[in-house]
Amino acid sequence: MGKVHLEDNDTKEKKTEFSLVQVKGTWKRKVGKVNKDTGDCVSAAKIYESITEKGATWTVVSPIVFTYKVTETQDLLDPINNTLLLGHISDPQQLEDFKKSNNSIKRFVVIDQEVYKIYGPKLTHYLEANNVLYKIMALPTTEENKSMEMALKILEEVNSFSLDRRTEPIIAIGGGVCLDIVGLAASLYRRRTPYIRVPTTLLSYIDASVGAKTGVNFANCKNKLGAYIPPTAVFLDLSFIQTIPRRHIANGLAEMLKMALMKHRGLFELLEKHGRMLLDTKFQADNSVNGLSCLQAASQSTRIAITTMLEELAPNLWEDNLNRLVDFGHLISPALEMKVLPSLLHGEAVNIDMSYMVYVSKESGLLTEEEKQRIISCMVGLELPVWHEECTKELIQRSLQERVKHSGGLVRMPLPVGLGKAEILNDTSCEILQRAYEKWCNDLSISSDSNCDP
Repeated sequence: MGKVHLEDNDTKEKKTEFSLVQVKGTWKRKVGKVNKDTGDCVSAAKIYESITEKGATWTVVSPIVFTYKVTETQDLLDPINNTLLLGHISDPQQLEDFKKSNNSIKRFVVIDQEVYKIYGPKLTHYLEANNVLYKIMALPTTEENKSMEMALKILEEVNSFSLDRRTEPIIAIGGGVCLDIVGLAASLYRRRTPYIRVPTTLLSYIDASVGAKTGVNFANCKNKLGAYIPPTAVFLDLSFIQTIPRRHIANGLAEMLKMALMKHRGLFELLEKHGRMLLDTKFQADNSVNGLSCLQAASQSTRIAITTMLEELAPNLWEDNLNRLVDFGHLISPALEMKVLPSLLHGEAVNIDMSYMVYVSKESGLLTEEEKQRIISCMVGLELPVWHEECTKELIQRSLQERVKHSGGLVRMPLPVGLGKAEILNDTSCEILQRAYEKWCNDLSISSDSNCDP
């Protein structure tokens, strides 16, 4: 826009837009827009200078671009598969140069200790077969231990190991808690060290691994400390899922169901029809069932869940827009999960939240009775809890008040509108919430003696 002179009654103000051009190894300001065809290196950043009689103000606009890959692979810990070591390198020339060099590979690996009990020998063999200089840190990465102390413990070991913050990414192998803690530690070390996520639970496979969030619990609040720093790469290997307990499979199916209800009717119908088969087979290959093999159902359902998740996350990675469909099931569940820790898994708490919100949606006229019943029946079929005695009216009210406080003064409540479609509402009345709560308790409480009205 060049130089613009503005004048009001009190102050004369000069505003100038500067582009930034690299000249002989340094950056120089140039007024207005610069023609990029000149061959000069022109930054996407801008500096806007405003000068008045009182002084100067500089406004810096500096776009940040993150590029990360989410890659499906098989046999990730097979020594002949170099994905874990080199799969994060996107530049073909950089990859070729690395392969030609004689530089040794150095990797720091943080792995959940339960995962290490199963895969530790295989991981060690993989690293040694590829002549990697490595350090493996096995930790109890549970929700109860998801703390800054755990992140600092990791950082002390990383510092002793002396990583190159540009070329030697930290590798996190485990469930969502492990991936979150390691991501936060990496974002703090040298202000940002690249890291790789390898999810080993279904929940982390389709949720925690593919976004940019990192974090730890603080002040008895879930993920109150954290940062938006995406991994340099995510490597997905469904074979890890075969060793997790059945309950944890159902836990992950809750987040898949979330995306189905918000965005994809076909995924809902797949889970409705084949969810029990996926539970039974743990997303592994088996004989054909109802014309759709287990592997096909596993691949199709996880890909749809990841694709719909990335559709929502990619354009809003830093949550600049607070209207987020992926918040469905996450309005009440954080408080419920922390209150009863460790009796509920994350996906279970999310599903209880979603179950109540389905009743809210029905009472709001957004779902038919048949659709409501299909959703609840699907949840039960996936072996997910649909009610909890600690999900009281008081807890719901406090959660929604907190939601308003931290969401720009609006509740921003995602609700299903039919199957596979959703809207975000801000005007759900107390009467609807109360009526939905009473019907929810009457229909789904585990015994007639349960106290739903504290």
